[in-house]
Amino acid sequence: MSSAEQPPAGQQHAEEKRVDPARVAALYVEHADDLRRLLVGILRNPELAAEALQAAFVKAIEVGHTAKQESFKSWLFRVAVNEALVIKRRQKVDGVAIRRVAWSQSAGSKANGDCLPEERLVRWETAEAVRLAMDGLPPEQRQVVRMRVYENKTFAVIANELGVPLSTLLSRMQLALRKLRGKLEE
Repeated sequence: MSSAEQPPAGQQHAEEKRVDPARVAALYVEHADDLRRLLVGILRNPELAAEALQAAFVKAIEVGHTAKQESFKSWLFRVAVNEALVIKRRQKVDGVAIRRVAWSQSAGSKANGDCLPEERLVRWETAEAVRLAMDGLPPEQRQVVRMRVYENKTFAVIANELGVPLSTLLSRMQLALRKLRGKLEE
């Protein structure tokens, strides 16, 4: 292999430490059904369970070499549970962010759904602040937020449609939510 074809030294070193993907594939065949049942029990959503399962096996490839081989199965189950808890925390944060910007029927609104002029102004200002904050996001982050919040797609579906790894997509969403929260709290 010529020096032009070799990966950078840091990348080559990281690849040497990864667990053999064939071993991870065998572990998937052996444990995926049990893990999926566990994750559905935790998350109460098969699509989110699939996200957590995928993330657990990505971690198995990337950092599975740090686990003791005799306890690899329990390590894998612990990683899957942790990934499920990350998703639950993310849902909670997403829910809080959505509730903050969602228009809700205020107590002062009339029974027929009309709202007072000052309520309309507050709603308009809130919507404008959200729009401006969204416009300030990088395009790839804005796209993830729109697909997740406005189109109500799961992260697995979005990652598949955009052709990006789930971990990249989750990072984009996390960064976008931080930026939006910062802008909206100003």
